[in-house]
Amino acid sequence: MSTSRPAALPTTPPRAEKRDFSYAHHGVTIADPYAWLRDPGYPEVTDKQVLAHLEAENAWFEARMAPHKELVETLFTEMKARIKEDDSTVPQKDGDWLYWSEFEQGAEYRKYYRKPVGGGEAQLILDENALAEGHDYFRLGSFSVSKNGRLLAYSVDTNGSERFTARIKDLATGEHLPDEIPGTLSGLVWVMDDRALVYGLADDHWRVHDATLHVLGTALAEDVELYRETENEGFRVGAGLSAQEDWLVIATGDNETSEVRLVPANDPTSAPILVRRREKGVEYDVDLRTDGGKTTLWIHTNDEHVNFRLATASLDDPGTWATLIEGSDDFYLDGFELYRDFYVTEGRIKGLDQIQLRSYADPNLVKPIAFAEASFTAGLTDNPEYHQDKLRLSYQSMVTPDSVYDYHVETGELELLKQQEIPSGYDPSLYVTERLEIAGRDGTMIPVSVVMRKDRAAGPGPLHLYAYGAYGYAVPPGFSTTRLSLVDRGFAYAIAHIRGGDDLGRNWYLQGKLNERVNTFTDFVDVAKGLAAKGYTEAGRISISGGSAGGELMGVVANTDPGLWGAVVAHVPFVDVLATMLDAELPLTPGEWPEWGNPILSKQAFAYILSYSPYDQVAAQDYPPMLVTAGLNDPRVTYWEPSKWVAKLRELKTDDNELLLKTNMGAGHGGKSGRFESIRETAEEVAFVLWQLGVAA
Repeated sequence: MSTSRPAALPTTPPRAEKRDFSYAHHGVTIADPYAWLRDPGYPEVTDKQVLAHLEAENAWFEARMAPHKELVETLFTEMKARIKEDDSTVPQKDGDWLYWSEFEQGAEYRKYYRKPVGGGEAQLILDENALAEGHDYFRLGSFSVSKNGRLLAYSVDTNGSERFTARIKDLATGEHLPDEIPGTLSGLVWVMDDRALVYGLADDHWRVHDATLHVLGTALAEDVELYRETENEGFRVGAGLSAQEDWLVIATGDNETSEVRLVPANDPTSAPILVRRREKGVEYDVDLRTDGGKTTLWIHTNDEHVNFRLATASLDDPGTWATLIEGSDDFYLDGFELYRDFYVTEGRIKGLDQIQLRSYADPNLVKPIAFAEASFTAGLTDNPEYHQDKLRLSYQSMVTPDSVYDYHVETGELELLKQQEIPSGYDPSLYVTERLEIAGRDGTMIPVSVVMRKDRAAGPGPLHLYAYGAYGYAVPPGFSTTRLSLVDRGFAYAIAHIRGGDDLGRNWYLQGKLNERVNTFTDFVDVAKGLAAKGYTEAGRISISGGSAGGELMGVVANTDPGLWGAVVAHVPFVDVLATMLDAELPLTPGEWPEWGNPILSKQAFAYILSYSPYDQVAAQDYPPMLVTAGLNDPRVTYWEPSKWVAKLRELKTDDNELLLKTNMGAGHGGKSGRFESIRETAEEVAFVLWQLGVAA
């Protein structure tokens, strides 16, 4: 009887073969010797040489991390100990039921429950653990209970490809209906008195161009397209219900332009009402309110002010908008919610979240919800009913754990319902959070949120800097239990609120996209240098991380300022920017041109993207230690982007610093699923940072 021995760990890093390949646009030829790492059969990846290279990189990752397994395990154990394993959400009323979800001890995934408002036994309505059984990856997509409470529509992805299969469960019997809709990438919206669902399908390029009606009990071939986007390949279609659930709102658009149609929820195949024809650069979203037999449209739009205004219109003349709340340079209005007796506006002032209750009768009557800390993140969460006398809120800061409140509308009382528990212990008095402003090279003041221990040693110490900086996403200064593993070892942890996000309003976003994209990168570098100048840290003792578009940021600053960084962690990094934006067949590319520019049509956009594209700008120079991750099934940042980048770095870099690539062979953009598996990956990241910065474990 023979026993197989585990394969020996490699002693040298893999080197990808260089193969002659180039492409030319606008008279410029670009050599791309690692283009072969893109499997021509993608999204199926079966090329043996490609897979062998990815496995070789994974083996090198394992070999280099092997001496640090004990540290990874220590970090994983302490991170896991900060999680309340048998945790549950705060129940919330929706119709005749109270709904909540729970984690059981040791479980990777949630269970969803409900019970009658009047009292009774809890009913398990969905068990993610059972659905995930037998799969290396699991993600719940849409979760939608019918208005009558009888049926649950939900969707699941079991490989990270973001193609979800929708099912319908009869909550009275526990049985599934025969209806099954594969390939969805959308919400599931109940219409026609719960007799039908509206959904959207991911096409061959992971784009949703339809809103389609499925009547329960009928064949999918009989489903009716309510709308299909045919004018713009980059637009995406989505659907939802109005606040009173009597109108179906069908929206299409990209990152800068919107168009909305309305149909009655009980008659979705009737002729749609177009609110206003699309106009490039004009974004708007719509809700409706019927009061006293009169239906009014509420429109949130940037047509007159970059920071958006709130307007109203009649159903008979939906394209004529009367201003209710003017756009403001100071208040960035990023959304609104309608309720029976009041409405709520949400936004930011000087980068801090605002929640404001407003009166239908008097638009000048504004009742803000006040919070005590100088830096925080707060917002409405789960408020499913049109009549709410209490609003469910979420609140946290970099030192205050996630907190769930009910805000009592009549009295203004904030009632704390639950605060995130940390079983291993957490004393907020040991920590301090600060909000700084650091001048960029063009004089722009860049906000920075910092957390550290009050007893952190004096003088420059290790610091971890994080940012995203794209798509108008503002990184919230929120709480993180995993972050404590760095902070408790003497790190300051900073979030750079750089341009490209909308932290300081819509202009902050616009100043970091298209032809001003480079501001995002220089802001990040200038924040790092500014933190060093203020004595928080020094060059070489700064670890940095970012993912996706934030991974692009990591690639750029590793090229431009390699000596600043003691360690770089780039998650699913968007680093092959030029080649991706030149490929209209890739899932996201047409919809991304408003964000990055279209280098196919524009010589200027081609030259500008080429000037910063991390893969194209890799040079023969020293680079900092780097850990890079990828997902084989990732439709957003395809696996070959980080693979090609690491291959080129291995070829050209002139140092002996660590360069590791880990590809999740059964996951997508978000890495491994499950709350503990994802924590283990975070533990690996933190171990890498501690190792490279020489910080004692």
